Amino acid sequence: MRARAFWVTAPGHGEIRDVEVGEPGPDEVLVRTRYSAVSRGTETLVFRGEVPASEHERMRAPFQEGVFPGPVKYGYLAVGEVERGPAGLVGRTVFCLYPHQTRFVVPAAAVTVVPDDVPADRAVLAGTVETAVNAVWDAAPLVGDRIAVVGAGMVGASVAAVLAGIPGARVQLVDTDPSRAALAAALGVGFASPAEATGDCDVVVHASATAAGLARSLELLAPEGEVVELSWYGSRPVSLPLGGPFHSRRLAVRASQVGTVSPRRAHRGYGERMARALRLLADPRFDALVEREVVLDALPAALAAMAAGGSPSLCLRVSHD
Repeated sequence: MRARAFWVTAPGHGEIRDVEVGEPGPDEVLVRTRYSAVSRGTETLVFRGEVPASEHERMRAPFQEGVFPGPVKYGYLAVGEVERGPAGLVGRTVFCLYPHQTRFVVPAAAVTVVPDDVPADRAVLAGTVETAVNAVWDAAPLVGDRIAVVGAGMVGASVAAVLAGIPGARVQLVDTDPSRAALAAALGVGFASPAEATGDCDVVVHASATAAGLARSLELLAPEGEVVELSWYGSRPVSLPLGGPFHSRRLAVRASQVGTVSPRRAHRGYGERMARALRLLADPRFDALVEREVVLDALPAALAAMAAGGSPSLCLRVSHD
């Protein structure tokens, strides 16, 4: 079989290529992709060739082909319909951590069935919401906590949407773009600019991928508070103000990364974490995270624009139909 896939051919350049797809084996599935999505932070770093050599192996996507900086076929947000495979999966809509490709074959264990009440076009957010679930497990907020999420991009907004369900919590989404106030309202959380954000926070989740955002996150903490850092900076150095009240207020910065299940919930495993993310996506509030949709042929130009700093900063959904 033939399929079409997006490849980063060299830093700053991408193209759609014809690829061969093998026949599925006894424990494999053939999936016809309906939608994929761009994970802006990671995929723009990959597109620009900014994955540090020390991280080439750790940053491999599950079904990546090629190597950094390129040519490389990279991505991990795909939803499609099983055309061939075990009887219980044929005809089902599934999510898979696969790059942007119109058809693909993977082990049946690599796909997760999308619940019937989750539309396929929303299910592409599953990988990002899984990241949010892991971040909330790492942050371990309590009922009534004061929480800020700094950075209203795709990941930060997903985290805010998950946190909004904690009883009595004060959740504020913080961003430099005032138009994100409408997004915060759709998600059911507060909004503020960095200068006007409410401090004395028990937890701050940082997802702006900027040094200024990380510094402001520390400023928003109450004594003994913690910043959960979700941003990944690739090869860019980041300055962190550890003088001033950092030590006297006993502040902390914790890394969170979806490649490892939070130690606080390690017994749950990857499968349960993904299933939880998909169940959360039955909530139509998450539709607010999709900013734009393009067809596969338009992806190279769209990703080039994103890598250069253009919009969207929320979900760019790619239609394969």
